[in-house]
Amino acid sequence: MIDASTNQPLSVSVDGEAGPYVMVPVQQLDEVQAVLDRAKVRYWVDEDAISLDGEPAITVVNFGRDTDAESVQGILDSVK
Repeated sequence: MIDASTNQPLSVSVDGEAGPYVMVPVQQLDEVQAVLDRAKVRYWVDEDAISLDGEPAITVVNFGRDTDAESVQGILDSVK
């Protein structure tokens, strides 16, 4: 799945202590949630969105510590 604001693939990050996450443009959140819901991936979305230097607002979709980040990345990568 391509990030609508950067035209780069969405990337699942594993650098946090709470578990894997992906940063998503707010305008694309519904689409990402639909993909994750269809795949039955458990997640929660941060309540706050951040916009820096006039860029589109971005929010964080968090996955639990037990989530296989590579599997979620594969799900996102499968969306064209």
